[in-house]
Amino acid sequence: MPVALLSSRALIAVTGPDARPFLHNLLTQDVETIAPGELRFGALLSPPGRLLFDLFILGAENGVVLDVTADRRDALIQRLSMYKLRARVEIAADDRPVHAAWPVPQEGFIDDPRTPLLGGRRYGEAAADANEDDYDRHRLMVGAPDPARDAPDDKTYPIEADFDLLNGIDFHKGCFVGQETTSRMKRRGAIKNRMLPLDFDGLAPAFGAEVLKGELRAGEVLSGQDGSVMALLRVDRLDGDLTVDGRPVRLRKPAWMGEDVIPFPNA
Repeated sequence: MPVALLSSRALIAVTGPDARPFLHNLLTQDVETIAPGELRFGALLSPPGRLLFDLFILGAENGVVLDVTADRRDALIQRLSMYKLRARVEIAADDRPVHAAWPVPQEGFIDDPRTPLLGGRRYGEAAADANEDDYDRHRLMVGAPDPARDAPDDKTYPIEADFDLLNGIDFHKGCFVGQETTSRMKRRGAIKNRMLPLDFDGLAPAFGAEVLKGELRAGEVLSGQDGSVMALLRVDRLDGDLTVDGRPVRLRKPAWMGEDVIPFPNA
């Protein structure tokens, strides 16, 4: 069972008497009910509801630990500090490493809250025998977006990145930053785009390459490796032959995705 050090991820410790209610009012996930050792998936959004930071939330005795994109850890600390005001909260970098094991969690790893198909995560030292590219290849096989790779700007809505299908949004928890737009999209079914995997033969196309259905734009390529990519696709243009750079590509329905989410033409 492979284990990889995820050097692209880093940790933030949020501690103090107000740590949980402070984050509960900001994040898309219920933070107040997380038990010590439990892991949940969520995000911090902009007020208009766009995705700013994807994160995992690990319950701790005196607060929580956030698993975030390493190159944006300082930016998240700065933003959380801006929201802090008079809350009794301490926000500091946690230097423990982040590891992933797959295809299923092993002892000492916590189940990935998005889907068991992604394996598990560990916060602390572990014997790694694989690299991050290996884990990314597995992620693409599972068909789960990686917001850090697939949404590198602040223009993506979390539902477009499948947060609602991968346990990243609690629609019953009450207020969070960006809630109004997020809840309205879900309630009205106004979801025009979704991140979905595409398979093909040969080298991966460039990030941003156009996906076409005939002569109509159907979306764009995001992250990927040879043979498989994640793409942001229009859900109303999936029922035909798709191409990228003149090459045929095959839409793949992830095993974790429900039957009535998207009308997959070949499902």
